[in-house]
Amino acid sequence: MRLVFCGTALFAVPSLRACAAHHEVATVVTRADRVGSRGRPAPRPVADAARELGLQLLTPARISAPAVVAELLALSPECLVVAAYGQILPSALIDPPPHGAVNVHASLLPRWRGASPIAHAILAGDSETGVSIMRMEAGLDTGPVYSTVRVAIDSSATTPALTATLADLGALQLVSVLAAIEDGTAVATPQPEEGVTYAPRLTRSDGVVDWAACSAVEVDRMVRALQPWPGVLAPIDGVDVQVQAGGIADIDPEAAPGAVVLRDGESVVMATRAGGYRVDLITPAGKRAMTPAAFLRGRHGREANR
Repeated sequence: MRLVFCGTALFAVPSLRACAAHHEVATVVTRADRVGSRGRPAPRPVADAARELGLQLLTPARISAPAVVAELLALSPECLVVAAYGQILPSALIDPPPHGAVNVHASLLPRWRGASPIAHAILAGDSETGVSIMRMEAGLDTGPVYSTVRVAIDSSATTPALTATLADLGALQLVSVLAAIEDGTAVATPQPEEGVTYAPRLTRSDGVVDWAACSAVEVDRMVRALQPWPGVLAPIDGVDVQVQAGGIADIDPEAAPGAVVLRDGESVVMATRAGGYRVDLITPAGKRAMTPAAFLRGRHGREANR
C-alpha cells in the first residue's frame, strides 16, 4: 500500500520502520527543526530515521496549509499513517485517500485523548494503558478504533520506559491493521461516549512541587511521569532543584512538609502533605546531576566558609 507517514517524536520511529518494511512510503512528514537546550537543534528522531531509510522528507511549518495538502495528495497516497506528529491534520488531507488516515495513539481510547497520554496515565495512577490504532476524523482522537493492545503500569513505570514499550507494541499492531485494511477485513469500532478524558500538552507549571500540597504518592508519580519534559522542580533546603529520581518512604506523620526529615546514604527524605518522598538524584540550576547529600554538603560547606 502507498503511504504518507506523519510523525516527529521517538514514539513514532518503530511505526515508521514498520511501514517502510511492509509498504511503500511515498514521503515522511515531520515537524521542522527547532532550537533545543543551549541553542542546539532539538532532537528530531523521525527525521533521522527517514534519512537513514532513504525516504523523502518534508518539514512544512503547517501541514494544514492548502499548498502542503495539495502537495501530499498529489503523491496519491492510499492511506496516511500518523504517530506522535504534533499537529492536527485537516479533513482536506485525511478524507481523500481511499483508506483515510490511521493514527497510532498511546492510550486506551477514549481515555487520555490528546498530546500527552502516557504521562497523564502515570500521573493519574492508572493501573494500565496501551495503544489504540484509530481511523482519524476531524475531532481530537475521536475516531473509531481498529485495534487496542493493553499494558500494565507498574509502580516503577516512567514515561520514557513506557513510551519505548508502547512504541514497539504500536508498530506491531499497526502492521496488522494496515494488512487488514488492505485486504478489506479491517473493522473500526466507534469509541464509547463514557470514559472520555483528556491529556493536554504539558507545561513547566505541571512539574512544580509544593511539598505542603502534594502527597508522597503524587510526587512519586510526577517524577516518573514528567521526564524528560517538563521535569520536576522542587525546593530542597530552600533551593529549587530538578528531581530526577526517588521513591516513597515512611516518615513520622507529624513532620512538617518541605523539611528534610532523614538522610539515607546519599539520598534525603522530604516530608510531604502525606508521607515521605526519598530524593535520590537532583540537578541544581546550572550544575550537573548529583546526589542530594552532595548538594547539601556543598551548600553547608560554603556557608561555613563565609
